Amino acid sequence: MTKTIAILGAGAWGTTLANLARVNGHEVRLWSRQGDLSLEDVVKNAEIVLSAISMKGVQDVALLVKSCQVSPQTIFVTATKGLDAKTTRTPSQIWQTEFPDHSVVVLSGPNLSQEISQGLPAATVVASKNTAAAQVVQQIFSSGRFRVYTNSDPVGVELGGTLKNVMAIAAGVCDGLHLGTNAKAALVTRGLTEIIRIGKVLGAKTETFYGLSGLGDLLATCNSPLSRNYQVGYQLASGKTLTEILASLPGTAEGVNTCQVLMQISQQQNITMPITEQVYRLLETQITPKQALDELMLRDTKPEYHQ
Repeated sequence: MTKTIAILGAGAWGTTLANLARVNGHEVRLWSRQGDLSLEDVVKNAEIVLSAISMKGVQDVALLVKSCQVSPQTIFVTATKGLDAKTTRTPSQIWQTEFPDHSVVVLSGPNLSQEISQGLPAATVVASKNTAAAQVVQQIFSSGRFRVYTNSDPVGVELGGTLKNVMAIAAGVCDGLHLGTNAKAALVTRGLTEIIRIGKVLGAKTETFYGLSGLGDLLATCNSPLSRNYQVGYQLASGKTLTEILASLPGTAEGVNTCQVLMQISQQQNITMPITEQVYRLLETQITPKQALDELMLRDTKPEYHQ
């Protein structure tokens, strides 16, 4: 059945999702702050409101939507990857707080928008505590080139897409220093272990991180020059400053902000985050890429897994 969909955020990802829904015959209204359509007109009578805006704008836009007329049956979908700097909340937690009586669905996966817009095959995950809501969103975006799976662990799906951005910065550094395949494999594997450790403390299910929104997204962003976070790490290793890199990037590298928020969480929850810590110190210009590598390699020896 045809749905009316409001997509907030006309960047690469929001536009790609809008096109996927349009191809499937849905009515799509695309909103941006610079656009001609008002937010109230875009969300009015929309059955789906999908947010694809950058993390820094989520709270403000959620409050703006709250002041508009939204149907009681509207399903909110968040496709943003990040953590709020002030509250450490995820995007879905922000939307659920503002709309406690609505279903909220998280959409995340190995989704490099440029490849999807070219019609290359891809898959993603839609997760919600409300199975029916997730299934509605699944049908809206599923196609022969875009396979959509459902999941009942929205926190895990969201954290997988968020935390991997920090690991992608580290992977970019690894490649920028030309450290080789062995080093990259070790980094990504230990990065997944770190993601799982953080996720479990924050209420996610371990098995979610072995799926598309965890391992799948991690592999995609740690190995693709199309990833903005990977580019941050690669260019840092090449001698550029963070200010220079961010000024030239098309879009937001959410891993930079996420890394800062994770350090807050690490202190509050006493979670060991060795890779995240070194990425943070690198971003803060406290150490060089080579020093970050040395710090990780010279950590105390230990078992791979705690029994």
